[in-house]
This record gives sequence, C-alpha cells and structure tokens, in this order.
Amino acid sequence: MNPKISVSVVFVAAMFMSIMDGTIVTVALPSLGRQFGVSGAGIDAVVVGYLVSLAVVIPASGWLGDRFGTKRIFLSALALFSITSAMCGLATSLPMLIVFRILQGLAGGALTPVGMALLYRTFPPAERVQVSRILNIPTVFAPAMGPVLGGILITQFSWRWVFFVNVPIGILACLFGLLFLNEYYEESVNSFDVLGFILAAVGLSLAMYALSEGPNYGWSSVGILGSGIVGVLILVAFVFIELRSSHPMLDLRLLSNRVFRTCNLLSLFSGAGFLGLLYAAPLFLQEGRGVSALTSGLTTFPEAIGVLVSTQIAARLYPRVGPRRLIVTGLMGVTVFMVLMSFIGQNTSLWLMRGLMFLIGAGMANAFLPVQAAAFATISPAATGHASALNNAQRQIGSSLGVAIISTVISIVGITQLSHSGAVVPNLNAYHAAFITSAVLVFIAALIAFKVRDSDAASTMQSKEKDSEQATSQEASLEAALNVNASV
Repeated sequence: MNPKISVSVVFVAAMFMSIMDGTIVTVALPSLGRQFGVSGAGIDAVVVGYLVSLAVVIPASGWLGDRFGTKRIFLSALALFSITSAMCGLATSLPMLIVFRILQGLAGGALTPVGMALLYRTFPPAERVQVSRILNIPTVFAPAMGPVLGGILITQFSWRWVFFVNVPIGILACLFGLLFLNEYYEESVNSFDVLGFILAAVGLSLAMYALSEGPNYGWSSVGILGSGIVGVLILVAFVFIELRSSHPMLDLRLLSNRVFRTCNLLSLFSGAGFLGLLYAAPLFLQEGRGVSALTSGLTTFPEAIGVLVSTQIAARLYPRVGPRRLIVTGLMGVTVFMVLMSFIGQNTSLWLMRGLMFLIGAGMANAFLPVQAAAFATISPAATGHASALNNAQRQIGSSLGVAIISTVISIVGITQLSHSGAVVPNLNAYHAAFITSAVLVFIAALIAFKVRDSDAASTMQSKEKDSEQATSQEASLEAALNVNASV
C-alpha cells in the first residue's frame, strides 16, 4: 500500500480517538460524580490527571521516536491508549479510574507528536498542504463530535462506554499500522537528556495543572499560585539549560527558524481563542439558554462543516495566494464572527448561532491549513521529531490557556444574576464577555500573521500542475543532454 495512504489512515483514526477523548470525558463528569459519590475537585482529578501525565511525555516524544522508531513508538502508544481506555471503562472506584487516566495520558502524550512526525516525514514539503488537510479531519471533527457522541452513549448505555468506544478504533488502527506503516529511525540520535526531561516534565505538569484548575480554585489560591509560579520558573530554567546543551531534550534552537516560530506563536493565540469559544458555546447553550446536550452539540457542530468546506477551497488557493493572506483574512473574519456571537440573546434563533459557527469554522480553516503547511516548510526530516514535540507542547498549552482565560472571564462576570422580580436567572453577559475575549485572542493571532513571509513557505506552494510541469521540463532537459552526448 502507498505509504502516504497508510500513514494518513492510521493517523486520522488515532488522532480522532485521542482528541475526542478530551471532550467526550468532560460530558461524562456528572455521571462519574454520581457513580462514585463525589463532585467538584474530586471528580475533576479524572481530567487533571490526564492533562498532567500528557505534559510529562510530550518533551520526550521526539527523542523516543528518533531512537526506537516512529512506527514502533506510535503503535505502542496507540496500543497503550486503547488498553487503558478499556481499563478506565472497567474501573470500580475513583482512585482506580484516576490511575488508569494517568496511564492513558502517558500514551496520549506520545501519540500526537510522533504521529505528526510520521506524517511530515512521509509527505515532502510540496505536499504539506495535503498533510494539513489530513490534520484538520481529527482536529476539527473530534472536538465537535465528542459532546454529541458522549451524550448519546451516556443516555443510551452508561458512562463506561465513553471509554469503551476507543477500544475497537484503537485495535483496528494498530492492526492496520502493523501491516502497512513503514519504520523510520534517525541515524544519529543523541543520548537521553535526563535533566532536560525532568525540568520539562515537572514544569509543564505544574503549568498545565495551574491552567486547568485555576478557574475552579481561584487564581489567588496558594496551590494554584504556587504551582503556576514554580512551573514557570522551572520552564525558564529549562530554556536556559537546553539552549546551552549540546544534546537537548527539546531543540529550542528550532524557534530561531522564523516561519516555524511565527506559525507556532500565532497558532498558540488562535488555538486559545478557538478552543475557548468551543468551551464557552456549549455552556452558553446549556446553562444560559437551557437547551439539551444534544441540541447544544448539533448547534456547535456546523463549525466542523465550515472547516471541512473551507479547507477544500483554501487548499486550492494556497499555492497561488500563499499563507500570509489566507491566514490574515481568515482570522480577521473569525474575529468579526466571534464578536457577533456576543449579540445572541435568550430568544435569538439558534439558526443564527449555527450560521456563525459555520462561518467561524470556515475562517479558521483558512488559518489552520496554511499554518500547518508553512510551519514545517523549512524543517529538515532529522529535526521533524523535535519540531513535532515543540508544536504539540504549544498546542496543549494554547488549548489549556484558552479554556483557563474563558473560564475566568465567565466566573468574574458571574453566570447568574437577579431578575427584576428577584429570581435567579442566567447571566448571558458572562458568555458574551467570553465570546469577545475569544475574539481578542484570535485578533492577536491575526496581527502576528502579518509577520509570516510567503517566501519562507515557498517549498509548500508548488501545485501539482507546477510539479508536473517541472518534472516534464527536467525530463526534456535530460533527454536533450542525452541526445547531445550521443551526437558527440
């Protein structure tokens, strides 16, 4: 089988399963709380444990893939994720479930960056737009489908099926990968950077904990403030040490690559704004408007359709227009549409929101695809593992940052208020403020996008027609040279 097809199939299946796990488990938290007789911080540990363990493995994922083979590590992570999903579904106590979720996070931390490295090593720069289209499938559809599928599984079966649903997907993807994936080793792999790994793992874990739990406990609480400050200080020390290391755990020197640095920075802000919106929209619908979980999911789902439709257009425009204009136009449009979301009231037709969600998805596609294609345009195959780990760390921080900021804004404004009659009613202003905050984050990303240079991504802007013409020209030149040699 064509390696490009086999890598794409396994990657989409694995990433869909991994990314959807985040949103689908969130829907199950109330059921888990009732099952184990806990609530609030106690049940939040199911999510926090996963996020923290995820952060531990990400820094080492690039080295592991290069040293032991990207296929071997990817399929091992996929198998562990599937096994621990089954174990989570079979858990009979909350401590047991938390332990299994931590193990699941360890697998998920390696799954995404190593999978991305597989993709980028399989597709040459001229075909990176195709890679971006592949990446968009799980990245966009999984978060959108998670709440819908989670609601159906919990309603029709039980919370256990939220975890069991991963198992058949994981088994089939593993078997397919064993048969058809090609192995890749990096010829010169440095020794394992123990100090760098410890600093990155501890620093990222503390930072992820603070970001995820800050809105729940309050940013001024001793535990959150202490975790955040210590985490940041450790990460600062990690940066200084890694820049001076001859064999770093994460090659931070890759950030000196202009297009890679710029694309990751704008991805951080755009991802924070976009995922912050995806967090706030269901809350607005269910808590503010009082609709069902299924109606909420179906109202936000048009975002995924917008991405799917617009991706096809952006892929055709990219070789001619280049990344900068597509990204700027897309993010500016998203900024406007997010601001318009703040005008949706208690009695506004949900079809208006569905239309705006579709347009937001369409605009984000014009940023997702060019950013993903351009970011790795000048990254060598040897550096792809480290670059994927850095990119994935940025994605995790960006998503946690977005949710943390939006949660804080909603809690500051207040989710309820007193009506004129003295009754407690939902405060839609809290969600409107969240939508505007998301728009501000995306607008910052749009300003950063002006620094993207099309010339830096030139290797990814060759259309198939140009590639064909270039190949024909090369063949003609070779034929002419052979004719000259023959005549001589």
